[in-house]
Amino acid sequence: MIRKVSRGLMLMGGLLLVQQPADPGPRPEPAGPDPRDPRLFCVRQFFVTRNCPAHVYAADFIAAADENGLDWRLLPSISFVESTGGKTARNNNMFGWDNCERWFASSREGIYHVAGRLANSRLYRKKNTSQLLRTYNPNPEYARLVQSVMNQLGPANLAAAASLP
Repeated sequence: MIRKVSRGLMLMGGLLLVQQPADPGPRPEPAGPDPRDPRLFCVRQFFVTRNCPAHVYAADFIAAADENGLDWRLLPSISFVESTGGKTARNNNMFGWDNCERWFASSREGIYHVAGRLANSRLYRKKNTSQLLRTYNPNPEYARLVQSVMNQLGPANLAAAASLP
């Protein structure tokens, strides 16, 4: 009798686990930035005008950059160079991370993972943007290409949400 009950409970528990929604990434909603943040507009508009699916992650790009002390333009620019802002992304990997072999449960997870690695990995931390990009991809043209996209997004010192009234 106990075996039947415990087997039934395990089966029921398994069904409950299967019916749980997929993990949306590191957080259910971006913690920031403020909707009035001009960086948010710049990232979203950049991707929308180029018909890139990454426009829906504009807040995540900025929040992940802010959380990790990265230039707000870096993540969207790498995603644009690597996958045209998600158009050619494989495995929810807009960044070509790990030679496109890395699988992420969601694009949001990929954004926060890559941001964390760029900020904290011994390979990347304590490097300026040019050095970081040369480590990311040693092709001499790569850093110039990503920095060109960064310049199209706007100036590095564009007012952040924290400075809004």
